Amino acid sequence: MSDFSLHRGSAPLLVSLPHNGIELPPAIVATFTPAALRVADTDWHMAHLYGFALELGASVLVPRWSRYVVDLNRPPDGAALYPGRVETTLCPTETFAGAAIYQPGTAPDKFVVAQRRARYWQPYHDALRIELARLRAQFPRVLLWDGHSIRGRVPRLFDGELPELNLGSADGLSCDPQVQRAIDHVLAAQHGYSYVINGRFKGGYITRHYGQPQQGVHALQMELAQRTYMDEDSFAWDGARATRLQSLLRTLLQAGLAAVT
Repeated sequence: MSDFSLHRGSAPLLVSLPHNGIELPPAIVATFTPAALRVADTDWHMAHLYGFALELGASVLVPRWSRYVVDLNRPPDGAALYPGRVETTLCPTETFAGAAIYQPGTAPDKFVVAQRRARYWQPYHDALRIELARLRAQFPRVLLWDGHSIRGRVPRLFDGELPELNLGSADGLSCDPQVQRAIDHVLAAQHGYSYVINGRFKGGYITRHYGQPQQGVHALQMELAQRTYMDEDSFAWDGARATRLQSLLRTLLQAGLAAVT
């Protein structure tokens, strides 16, 4: 079984969902605490939520493994994305709530981290890079949409309640202003959801690294508060809330596509 699934689309749009994975390799499971086995910090149901993107002709990349194995949206060298703030690492050892992921004495050392980077992190990024190159060979400009979600309240990571929609463009560096404005316009025109642009979540490694507008790749990260489409305590999908959100997400992706074509 592959480490990821990739649907190759026909439009200049790649939807990456790097924290959707929930599986754990057996050898790693044996080292986890009961709290870690819940994989609570998963970006739950992202592939289901963005299922409509296939109708837009999008390519969609979805990982198999949990972010607790390796975090696909962290730099390979483990450098901090938000220096001075609490954040999880390439191979996290604590949950968002601060609970230990590993049983005593089993946390990955630098050699294990290097092995996991090669075994689990690199294949996803190879696929991402190759798919972007395929799309760029067909289109002068491509939109990379990095889809994420998180509990609305995570006191260890941010104060208060997170806005429902959190758009990041690395402070405008990962896409052209034209693309940013197209998305901003849709957000400003809707009144059903609170939103912020380049707030707590400015975009992780994928947005910052692959977003190269001068090379024709325009990247945006959308971090959703999970209350917009699911129950944050049980992790259960909420069909009514999800359907409403999908309508807006579709409009956002369509606006982004129009801006790059």
